[in-house]
Amino acid sequence: MFEWQKQVAYALSLRFKSRARLEAENLVLRQQVNILIRKLPKRLQLTNSDRLLLVWLYRLFPSILSAIRIVRPETVIRWHCRGFQAYWRWKSRPGVGRPPIDGDIRELIRQMSMANSLWGAPRIHGELLMLGIELAQSTVAKYMVSRSRRPPSQSWKTFLRNHATGIASIDLFVVPTAFFNLLYGLVILGHERRRLIRFAVTAHPTAEWIARQVTEAFPWDEAPRYLIRDRDGAFGPAYIRRVRAMGIRDRPTAPRSPWQNGHAERLIGSIRRDCLDHVIVFGEAHLRRVLTAYASYYNQVRTHLSLDKDAPDFRQAQPVGAIVALPLLGGLHHHYVRV
Repeated sequence: MFEWQKQVAYALSLRFKSRARLEAENLVLRQQVNILIRKLPKRLQLTNSDRLLLVWLYRLFPSILSAIRIVRPETVIRWHCRGFQAYWRWKSRPGVGRPPIDGDIRELIRQMSMANSLWGAPRIHGELLMLGIELAQSTVAKYMVSRSRRPPSQSWKTFLRNHATGIASIDLFVVPTAFFNLLYGLVILGHERRRLIRFAVTAHPTAEWIARQVTEAFPWDEAPRYLIRDRDGAFGPAYIRRVRAMGIRDRPTAPRSPWQNGHAERLIGSIRRDCLDHVIVFGEAHLRRVLTAYASYYNQVRTHLSLDKDAPDFRQAQPVGAIVALPLLGGLHHHYVRV
């Protein structure tokens, strides 16, 4: 295209440009001339005010990019993006906006969310309001533990706790005597409060003997709904008939699966670690006396993690008085009380 054709095209374009756009282009051209006048010998230097003016004109009239010659159009766009980022950094500076949520409150929201799988943000928000903690429901939803889209399900721990009232377990364990004879101890444990309901000792366990112990452990209408046991041969037909007659559902574990009767196994382990591993048993009467003392210590004194560090028989806290240690089981354990 010839030079005169360019001038004609430029003159025609001026007739269709708005006055504001022409003034913006003139301002850009003047600014570029001023920059070129004060440029250094080696390199062109732009000040922040120069960049700000070009970016401001670009926001008002994006078409002025065609009139800029001292820098590339991409450079002006990059300046604009950086200015936008700087603006939002300034707008989001500390101390501006909503006040921060205390860390203890965030942790409490997470604990409520994990412990109550059926609760949503409105329910947790209501509980917080009842505790005197005022914050928005959207904030509660933000700090809740994320869950899957499947319907919430209770944990196995919650399921077992809801049914622990009607569950008991029974098991046998072997105790060697000082004269290398074998005695058999029987324990019956209630799952609700981990209470040792009954123990018995014999040298010859039979199904009839075990059935009699179950009858004496659950008089009247105190029988549990389920009684868990292993597949020991001592639990014979006489035992099965007795528990069925009492309305108890017999629940044997799978073969070679002691973990399925874990509460009873844990009780037997505690009896060994806390008592029998430190005592030489001389006979059946001696073992019965030792287990009687241990049963009192286990039910009334010994604290359990599963009971929030309480005893099965609800041990009361004593905040007032002098502390006195009462020896139990010959001094193997002590009961600390205030008098």
